[in-house]
Amino acid sequence: QLQLVESGGGLVQPGGSLRLSCAVSGIRTDYLDYYGLAWFRQAPGTEREGVSCFGRGGGRTYAADSVKGRFTISKDNAGNTIYLQMNSLKPEDTAIYYCAVAKIRSNRCLESRAYDFWGQGIQVTVAS
Repeated sequence: QLQLVESGGGLVQPGGSLRLSCAVSGIRTDYLDYYGLAWFRQAPGTEREGVSCFGRGGGRTYAADSVKGRFTISKDNAGNTIYLQMNSLKPEDTAIYYCAVAKIRSNRCLESRAYDFWGQGIQVTVAS
C-alpha cells in the first residue's frame, strides 16, 4: 500500500515562493516513472482542483491555467519524492494542497478521479 506524506507548506507573503514535497513510500526506488503523479488543491467551499501533473509520457507535464508559468511539478526518482515549486504566490493560491499517485498514467492527469492514493494534505496560506 502506497503512503504519501506532504511537507513544506505554511504562511507566505504575496509574491513569495514555497516548495512542497511529497514523500512516497511503498514502492520500489526509481519506480515513480511508472505511476501517474499530481498535485491538487482545495480551498474552503470549492471543489478539489488539479494544479499540475505528469502525463502518460512521464516527462510531459500539465498545469492549470491559474498556475501556468508560476508552479512547476518535478520528481526525484531515486528519493521517491514529488515536488511542487510555487513562485509568485497570490492570495487566491491559499488552499490545502494534496499530492496524488495513480496506478495508471493518463494525459487527463488533472482529473482527480484518475488517482488511487492521496496524501493527507498540507495548508498553504498566502497573506500579508
